[in-house]
Amino acid sequence: MLVCLLSGKKDCGLQAELTKTVTLELGKPLLTFVSSLRSQTCSPLSSDGESNSFMGAYIRMGASTTAALNAVTYFSKSMAALLQIPMDYIKIALQFGIRIPSLDGTEVCEQGDLKQLILWGISNNVTWFFGTSIIDILMEIFLAPEQSLCTYPGSECQNPPSVSFQRSASETNNNTNNNQEILLKCDRHNLARLNDTLCANILTGSRAGSTSVLTFCQALSSLSPTQIEQVWSNTCYVIQTLASPLLSRSSDCSFGDAQPPPAATPPLPSPSAPHRVVRDASNLKLLACNFDNWLETGMVDAVLVSLCSDNEREAFVKRVCNNALLMRKLLSDKMNIWLYGYCANSSAEPGYLVSQFCVYESWIEQSSVLVDPPLLEFCFSLDRLRLTQIICEHTGFFMFLFSNPDNGPFMPNCTSLPPASQFPEMGPLMLDSCRYSEWHDVMQITIDVLSQCILQDNIAFTREVCSNNTFLNSLLRNKENAWLEAHCNSSLTVLPTEPTEIFDIVGWCEYQTWGEREVDDSVVGLCWQHDQLAFRENVCCKASVLKKLLKNFQNQWLTSSCTDIKAMEEMTVCPQMCRYSEWTRPIIVDMTVLALCAEIDKLNFTSKVCTNATILQNLLANQDNTWLIQHCANHSVTGIAPGTVLPGFKPAEQCLYASWSTSLPDAALLTLCWEKDQTSFVSSICPNAGLLFLLSREPSSVWVGRMCITYTNYTTPKNNSSTTAPPTFCLVKSLVSQFNWSCSVDFTSACQPGASQKMALQMMLRCWVESLRYRVEGLMTPPVATVLEQAVSTTVVILLALEEVQNTSLYVNKNIRLSVLTSVGHYLERETNFDKKRVLLQCFGTVLTSLMQTARDVSSNELLVIKEYFSIPLSSLSSVLSSAHITTVRLILQYYSRNKDTLKLPKKYLSTMVSVLFQTHLVKDGSLFPDLAALLAAASPADIQALPSLQNNINVRETINRDLKIMTLDQRQAFGSWYSKVMPASYIIRSHQSLIRDTGNLIAYLPFHNFQHLSSAQLLDGLDVLQRNPLTSLKQEFIAQKVIGTYRNLTAQDFIRLGNLSCMADPEDLLVYRQDTEAFSVIQDIVMNCTRDKGLPSHLISSVLLNSTELKIPSLLSPDRLAELSHLLPSLGVTFLQGVTPSQLLSALPALSSVPFSPAQASIIVEKLSSMTSLTDPSQLQKLGSLIVGIKTETFLTLTSDKLLTSLPDMAQHTPGLSPPQANAISTKLWGFPEVVGWQDDVEPLLYCTPLLSVLPRTRLLVNNLTTASSKPWNTQQAKAIFKEVLDTRPNVIKQDFLSLGTVGQGVSCKVLQERFRADSSPSSVRKILTSLRQQPGLLHTSLKKCVIEELYQFEFFSELLKDLGAEIALSMPVSTIKKFPTDMMETLRKIIVQEPRHFLLLSRTKQDLLVDKMVQRMGMYTGVFTEDEFHSLGIMAPFVVDEVLIQLDRSFFIENLDFLQGLCYSSSKMDIMARILQEPAAFGPVNNWNQTTLSQVDRFLFFLPENKLQKISLAVMTVGRIEKLFMSQRQWERGDVGIDCFNENERKRFFEKQQFVLQFFLGFLKINPDSPTPMVPTCEILHTTSPSVWTSNSLTSMSPSAFSNCLELMGQDTFLASYQRSQVLKRVKQIYGPASSFSQSVISQLGGITIELRLEELSRLRLTERTSIAALGSVSAWSNRQLSALFTTVLNSTKQSPSQLDSSTLVAMGYILCGAKTTEMNSFNAVEFSKAVLWLGQLRLSCSEEQLLALVGLLAHSLAFGPISAWGTDIFIEIGVLAAGLPDMALSALVKEQIEGMTPAAVTMIPPDKFAVVFHQRQIGMFSYEQASAVTEEQLSALSDVQRTALALVLTPWEDRPVDFRGKSGALALGHSPLCLSLGLLMLLIVLPCPGT
Repeated sequence: MLVCLLSGKKDCGLQAELTKTVTLELGKPLLTFVSSLRSQTCSPLSSDGESNSFMGAYIRMGASTTAALNAVTYFSKSMAALLQIPMDYIKIALQFGIRIPSLDGTEVCEQGDLKQLILWGISNNVTWFFGTSIIDILMEIFLAPEQSLCTYPGSECQNPPSVSFQRSASETNNNTNNNQEILLKCDRHNLARLNDTLCANILTGSRAGSTSVLTFCQALSSLSPTQIEQVWSNTCYVIQTLASPLLSRSSDCSFGDAQPPPAATPPLPSPSAPHRVVRDASNLKLLACNFDNWLETGMVDAVLVSLCSDNEREAFVKRVCNNALLMRKLLSDKMNIWLYGYCANSSAEPGYLVSQFCVYESWIEQSSVLVDPPLLEFCFSLDRLRLTQIICEHTGFFMFLFSNPDNGPFMPNCTSLPPASQFPEMGPLMLDSCRYSEWHDVMQITIDVLSQCILQDNIAFTREVCSNNTFLNSLLRNKENAWLEAHCNSSLTVLPTEPTEIFDIVGWCEYQTWGEREVDDSVVGLCWQHDQLAFRENVCCKASVLKKLLKNFQNQWLTSSCTDIKAMEEMTVCPQMCRYSEWTRPIIVDMTVLALCAEIDKLNFTSKVCTNATILQNLLANQDNTWLIQHCANHSVTGIAPGTVLPGFKPAEQCLYASWSTSLPDAALLTLCWEKDQTSFVSSICPNAGLLFLLSREPSSVWVGRMCITYTNYTTPKNNSSTTAPPTFCLVKSLVSQFNWSCSVDFTSACQPGASQKMALQMMLRCWVESLRYRVEGLMTPPVATVLEQAVSTTVVILLALEEVQNTSLYVNKNIRLSVLTSVGHYLERETNFDKKRVLLQCFGTVLTSLMQTARDVSSNELLVIKEYFSIPLSSLSSVLSSAHITTVRLILQYYSRNKDTLKLPKKYLSTMVSVLFQTHLVKDGSLFPDLAALLAAASPADIQALPSLQNNINVRETINRDLKIMTLDQRQAFGSWYSKVMPASYIIRSHQSLIRDTGNLIAYLPFHNFQHLSSAQLLDGLDVLQRNPLTSLKQEFIAQKVIGTYRNLTAQDFIRLGNLSCMADPEDLLVYRQDTEAFSVIQDIVMNCTRDKGLPSHLISSVLLNSTELKIPSLLSPDRLAELSHLLPSLGVTFLQGVTPSQLLSALPALSSVPFSPAQASIIVEKLSSMTSLTDPSQLQKLGSLIVGIKTETFLTLTSDKLLTSLPDMAQHTPGLSPPQANAISTKLWGFPEVVGWQDDVEPLLYCTPLLSVLPRTRLLVNNLTTASSKPWNTQQAKAIFKEVLDTRPNVIKQDFLSLGTVGQGVSCKVLQERFRADSSPSSVRKILTSLRQQPGLLHTSLKKCVIEELYQFEFFSELLKDLGAEIALSMPVSTIKKFPTDMMETLRKIIVQEPRHFLLLSRTKQDLLVDKMVQRMGMYTGVFTEDEFHSLGIMAPFVVDEVLIQLDRSFFIENLDFLQGLCYSSSKMDIMARILQEPAAFGPVNNWNQTTLSQVDRFLFFLPENKLQKISLAVMTVGRIEKLFMSQRQWERGDVGIDCFNENERKRFFEKQQFVLQFFLGFLKINPDSPTPMVPTCEILHTTSPSVWTSNSLTSMSPSAFSNCLELMGQDTFLASYQRSQVLKRVKQIYGPASSFSQSVISQLGGITIELRLEELSRLRLTERTSIAALGSVSAWSNRQLSALFTTVLNSTKQSPSQLDSSTLVAMGYILCGAKTTEMNSFNAVEFSKAVLWLGQLRLSCSEEQLLALVGLLAHSLAFGPISAWGTDIFIEIGVLAAGLPDMALSALVKEQIEGMTPAAVTMIPPDKFAVVFHQRQIGMFSYEQASAVTEEQLSALSDVQRTALALVLTPWEDRPVDFRGKSGALALGHSPLCLSLGLLMLLIVLPCPGT
């Protein structure tokens, strides 16, 4: 019935109508009765009354305790039931009125307040510990103590006073969160839903409830939301009406003539108005919100003011907040103190409010009137920056404000405030608005403009506007400006004085021009006075300027001012560190800074510190600075500051501790007494609580309290010269002791002299309640305790709501702060459901932070809250941190900074964390940046570049500069890119010389398009900054050429500063210093040092180093000098080495052993050394190091196994440099011993070149020691042989512990692998096997990868395994399979390829393009700009997108990332696109405008330009040095991870032709341009940096004999030398070395491919006695059959061996020459030796005939070799390589799947077409891999039948379902694919035919 009545329904029945009538009639009497109750409770206590009440409390305390215990015992049984029902009603009401925040669908949550937090906790099983807190609150309300003077948290003052400004807080919340309402506000339209209340649980039966509560909830469930709001509204009005007399402080409790509020009619529905939702206009009139009368009447009731502010908000703001006179009247009543916050957060004009209430000048003038905390907070909220600056810069104002202890919480942090500007200026935008003479149409002047002009230009506004009545009246016509009249009336009473005109430093002190023009002496004086720091730097430190000024007699005073040289040296340190003006503020100054300033700036330090009492007092607040007293006494002429103790200190006379209670000592005396009289100090001060309390109030003596904590167990000395106050009697403490109450209350404050009786009574009550509580807790049953706990928590919520509606403080927040944090801390420790924790952190993080203390005094419970942020799951971290308050974020960062080593957060977590902080919080508050310093290293480059504009913040810049060293290069470059936004070219050009030093490390990472605008002066000045950062080669070259190319008078010291940068300079610029012996000597040393670390252009090395006279006669060099030059010896060549004596070489051997000599050079050194010592001795072999490549193969064969084994570990470092014959000789010799199984660690470096035939006999022994064998880097065929042995002898190992096979696992057969997958097909087991396969030492065989894919593709969880496959296996899938991938799998594949790019580069070009095309389609990149993010997301694949996408590449990304782009792989068409982009205006423009800097940036991309564009580049910029650098850059890329696998043979050939054109055109060999230079003759050094084949044959033959001889080996190895070039070179060789018959073994080994041009008779006369010379000719593939025959005969004749005597190393050396043997000669080869050589021979595309290949295969099938062909496995077919093409027809036709899998693509290519068509059945062709099928030649394809072609096409287009069945078929086929599919397959085959090697 009651619910129906309150909801406004009309059909509630007769009983309801009767109830309503009675209630209305009883309303007024009830209200009168409540008012009378109020009058009984508000009579103030007189002094006597207070005393009587206090003594009465003492007398009745014991009886009360006993009565309370008896009552608890009696009612404990019925209390739970009695309280539970009303508690349920109250809880439901609170849940309706307090809408608890929760996460929405976007994971966003509103920030809840304290009452919402408590209510949420009640619903989520948070145990609130409010028992003690509620008592404290009641004590504060009814027995409020006097205001504490404590302003800091410490042992005596745990909770510093906080300002009661609740109204401001609530209104602020209303502005930021419209859904959050005052609980007791009756007009509510956003009540919580019924399902969010207790009723939901009661109705569903999940919680038991009483019958009445159930009925109540059922009634509510039948109402609509509007009707529920009506119930709330009407109930609220009833409660509000009844409670207003109790809550109001007017009525009988008011003073003066204040009138009681008008009677309020109970808002129960009447018959005439049954449906009433909110108060209408008539209600507001009853409330008497007549603002016009408030000024005329007396005191306005505070409750009335509050209600009007709630219900007439707009009018209230307009009529009250914008009326200063009315505001002041209302604020005279302390109940209205909330008006400050209300108006500050309203729509009132802030400028007007500041001008009226924040008049700081008047505050100081009326210094006797303290500034109240609410007013100070009000001004902080509206005028924070100006107020903070005034407080921090004016000590007097600071002392005045904070002499009121209640203002302590508002003390600003002055250390973060930038130094005060000496010449403040008014903002130009504001000046434009406040041009009063231009205010013609005053109706257009907005309130915003008026407010800003009043705030920022108050003096002029008063003079120009307020003093002009006509002007003022015209403004007042606008009714919105009515407030202006009151402002002007108050402003005219005190007209401020006009400030003096500001001296313009920039305009007058143009120091940079003073050296060129006459400067008036008065200007000199003004600049010295106002700009002394810059004056010293720009005048005193510049001799030319100073000398010019001293010519004027009036400037002679500069002589004395600028003669202090030391001051000039230290002036860069002193101004930055010794900021004396800032020390007047109450800040902490680092003691090391003090010491430094006292040392280097004694004069200023003494005058500005020692004589300034304020500064000295502030500094002595730090106990570590006591040395200042003695220092100032020693250095001050006039003595130290007043009040400071002088030398000759006598503690007994001056440390009068007894008097300190009435007269506190200053900081100096306090410190000296502590230092000189420590024992008496402790015994006299620490026991005296009153004195400690007084000392703790002074910032300079706070440390005493902390010190006394350490000295708790003090003793009193026997001879004490000072006196200590006797202990005083404390009545409160004595009474508590008499009552025998256990009490934890600190009685210090109550026992102080003058303590009030109210405080004593409060202490007594606290002790009584605490004692009673412990006894009551044992008597209460758990149900009673639970209900009481809920009641207390609910009471706290209601009290918080009352604070809102009453706009006053009930001390709730203060008293429950620790209890809330403790409860939350326990909850976080206990709760395991993170969803609940997340709501707590995300929705209530702000209120929890507001309850915490400062970071210096964080409790354990507060730490639990902050620590919980580091346990957030990564998926939720972003949303939780995004909603955190800025203060919370600071606490999180401070906690992380202190505990990062113990937290050990993963990188992904830190990256996400810093990303959120950057994007969300740093944008709002830039001052957060220093706190982020510990996380900067975890920021991603994208987050760094998206930082807000904080570049001009000095603290931010210094933080970044300091932490750059711990960041990655990508992060540093990102910071550089971010910082470049404020450093455009124009700014850099006009900046001072010190720009780099001023900016710091950041400038080193600017993008080059910004960096290139730095001048040579700036670069030289900031060289030290640049040098300590890793610079790109582009920037290094720019600095070197800019500085060295500009200055011609650099000293040796300058070059030492430049260091290795000098190596990047133009050689011509360095040769300028040839006459300067000292400088050029430094240059030579630097260049020498550079040659050790990196390749330099030959022109630089030749001109600076190699042209030295000492190198003309090598034999004259000392061994030490030879050792110093060791790394240059390869450049000096064989002629130089031939001139060095053996003794020189032997002495320099330790240095020579690490130099990478060529085989020819190493052989010369080894030959010379062998004449001095026996190199076969193991100790000597170990010393050779890299020279091991110069030892003859014949020598290795003579060594015993023990000598080889002893030397092998040292030789292992250089085994890649061994020639194939050398490697074969060593490996076959060692593996010939059975003991080799025990030498596995020693022979490991040679396993890659160990023949399979040598391993096969040892497999049994290897398997017996499988633990060792499983860790060695076997090649595929060796692993397969060992695995087969494991399968035969130890099959259980495979079944039980497959992973233990290690590197042998790569040899697993497909059948066994399938069995392993099927035996345990769980994802974890499969992943373990895949991990093992990914960790193999070499590339997996194609058959194994195919097996893995075919088996795993059948698994349902194949998509989950994709990331575990690795790039190598994943990319073996056909494109037809990959293209079916959904988006998520395609994304996974993309990430795999980006992480392992090499395997993508190993694919054929066709597959690369198809794969990237499918990926780009999935990513939707075909339209729009090809962005930086998209490019990086593709990684190595980015240049393989279709041309239409690449042409849309973001140009800014292109320019800023040229270094990165140059490291990628491009096809011919992509090179053309990149060349077009280079020439666009947005890039570098037309090539004819390119300069040296442009070419440095373009680098190897220059080779991408077409020839017609290359010819337009200026000849002047394409110097020899530039061309060398281009070739060196290209070669470095080709040898890198990308370049080595990028080009196929055809692409490499085309690129070579472009390089050849560039060199020959720009060096004048191609006379296309009439201005072409005269062709040059190359040196040997430049041939090394370019290539012999790019030069003309005439230029090569024109070289000097020594240069030609030095480069002969290089020419012989150049595969691009054309036939005509080889012929000319050979002629030159004959001129130098004579006819071919006289060629030495060394010359022949160097000639290499040049020998192709020898005639047959010349080949027959060659002496090929050594394997080195044989191998040089055997590696050439272009021999004709007749030449091969002649060479084979020559080898036999030279070695005097028959074919049967040839060992494996000789056969390896013969290489292609092997095909020159006759079939009969081949048949006589030693089968075992040949089989050991087949590892190398099988990799060559031998030109042997079919008969010859058949003969060689016969050797392999010998019983002592690999045995019958039918028994060969995959391992043998892999080993023999191309020789498989020589298998007999019958053997080929009988090949099974495992054998076919072992055939290399090269072997497939070499099978004759007719034979191919005959031997391979279509079923066998169907077993081909994609690579084997791609190797089929066009001739082979044409010889195939249609059925064979179909089988081949199906391999090249591998569809998922193959309906073709070849079993039992001979002719007709049942094909399932359309002719189009087959045609496409054949088309793909034709595409790849020209590139069989891809």
